[in-house]
Amino acid sequence: MRAPAAGFPAPRMIASTSDLAELCGRLKQEPFVTIDTEFVRERTYWPELCLVQLAGTQDVAVIDALAEGIDLAPLATLLDEPACLKVFHAARQDLEIFLHLFDRLPQSIFDTQIAAMVAGHGDQIGYDALVSAVTGGAIDKTHRFSDWSARPLTPAQIAYAAADVTHLRDVYLSLRKELADQDRQHWADAELAELTRPETFRPDPYRLWERLKPRTNNRRMLGVLREIVAWREGEAQTLDIPRQRVIRDESLLEIAAVQPDDVEALARVRGVTRGFAEGRAGAGLLEAVRTGTGLPEAVLPRAPRKPEGARASAALVALLRVLLAAKCEENQVAPKLVASGEDLDHLALGRTDLPVLQGWRRAVFGEDALALLAGHLALSVDGKQVRLTRRPE
Repeated sequence: MRAPAAGFPAPRMIASTSDLAELCGRLKQEPFVTIDTEFVRERTYWPELCLVQLAGTQDVAVIDALAEGIDLAPLATLLDEPACLKVFHAARQDLEIFLHLFDRLPQSIFDTQIAAMVAGHGDQIGYDALVSAVTGGAIDKTHRFSDWSARPLTPAQIAYAAADVTHLRDVYLSLRKELADQDRQHWADAELAELTRPETFRPDPYRLWERLKPRTNNRRMLGVLREIVAWREGEAQTLDIPRQRVIRDESLLEIAAVQPDDVEALARVRGVTRGFAEGRAGAGLLEAVRTGTGLPEAVLPRAPRKPEGARASAALVALLRVLLAAKCEENQVAPKLVASGEDLDHLALGRTDLPVLQGWRRAVFGEDALALLAGHLALSVDGKQVRLTRRPE
């Protein structure tokens, strides 16, 4: 069984609004609380919240979000309290749930996965590995794939869920000290800022077409694709089903290419059933096609443009990658947090409007990357280390 961290009481199951209000009223007075959620999403667009786990200095609680009659409003009040820091690990899905549930994001948040990358624990380190690194303990994964919507929950499931927030307190306290010792709290704050913006979790439906990576420069086709992908997003949200269950990506790409104008033409598209084409969804999709075909030329989207000139030199990108690894090793920070492969491609092509050339990233890697590209920095091997040698400018 995955046991809670030492020194914590047995987890308390919360299944009523009054008990939840009492708990959250107490936790609001704490300097920080740790939070996790369990949910299911295989059959829905929106995550179905099943459990919320909370831990403070004296409380460990597992809230049954599916309990009959429970009102989660007291939880929203706790999340709104700016003086109480809310600590998560890999917070994005949890925050998306709370944004959908309460139409606002929690105030004052800390993500231990982001903090761990800043502190040098590697790229997107998992919770189990982080707990092991900080506490030396091992995490039992027995109930990782539980169906958290099934009731009743077993004592072992409840203990497993509670352990996610008790161990997290030790992880947070350790990371907070590491960041202070390294003088990197401001680095973490800069990364955490993205999690405070609702648009991070609510993508523009009229930009989602780009994820399908259409292989065309035909702007009319792209205009139709933009409209029908946005239509699908709204339909999936309304019906609360996964996007691909509304209609698959491959079918949308074909529809954008052939631009059907009636039920018969739509039904001939691969992956589209006659029942779909003749129904309400088919009518909505055809209307989106008509909107796309009727757009003025000036507002049609363009395919994402590659930087001018030939593709980046593979050898130059490889040198930048070696420099990135060396600088991140020197500074004990996760390379993925500093620069992506796309960033390195853009750097090699001379782009300067990049995050890697701003703020703390510029100090860690960006300045040296520019020096390398300008011929003012050389890489060599000294024993088992990469050595950087400055050349006169």
